[in-house]
Amino acid sequence: MRAVSITGFKKSGKTTLMSLLAHVLEARGLRVGIVKCTHHGLDLPNTDTFTLRTKDRDVAALAEGESAVFWSYRRSVQDMLGVLNADIVLVEGGKALDFLPRVLCLHNEEEAAELMPELAIATWGSVTLPDKPAFTAESVESLGALVAEKAFYLPGLDCKACGYEGCRGMAAGIVAGTESPQACRALNASFSVTVNGQPVGLNPFTASLLEGGIAGMVRSLKGVTPGCNVTISFKI
Repeated sequence: MRAVSITGFKKSGKTTLMSLLAHVLEARGLRVGIVKCTHHGLDLPNTDTFTLRTKDRDVAALAEGESAVFWSYRRSVQDMLGVLNADIVLVEGGKALDFLPRVLCLHNEEEAAELMPELAIATWGSVTLPDKPAFTAESVESLGALVAEKAFYLPGLDCKACGYEGCRGMAAGIVAGTESPQACRALNASFSVTVNGQPVGLNPFTASLLEGGIAGMVRSLKGVTPGCNVTISFKI
């Protein structure tokens, strides 16, 4: 899975861009997922789900052709990405998400300093930055092509195994073209875990513990000899 965040302050055009970009990427044959980060509630008053929800109650909604779950506490973006059936995910908001590339929607150039400009692959709208490609509604097709090419997802573990202090440094390097997502050791180790086909980030210490424990148990099974390829799968 790959992802990119659409980042900016209130009323900067984020939702408009999300809608346009989703259509463009879907026209390219990609399955698009959407994650919206907001400080407001997630349901509208006077709806059934709003009435049934309480502070400590989880509510699931099922309808013809769609379903949703409202958790009574905040989940991480990583949790959301794990359940989306998508090739590429557009995340609206999430200024603090320093493990994703982003497109900046700006009211003025000074805002960029507060929005991690080193993670920006482009700007959207009339306010631009000198060193970033700029796009508007008239060039959204080109922006879609850039997002399809440049989107990536790091696990946000800040494990430092890659040599950076955190994922923000690695992400900035990928945006700058000096690093590759394959350099993330949490996603590209010899031992890996996937959930619904998507890799789960594991810091090297956790991965080594799991690998050593599982490998030790598997070696004791009859029919397992050195050099075998072993696949283990289960449902939770």
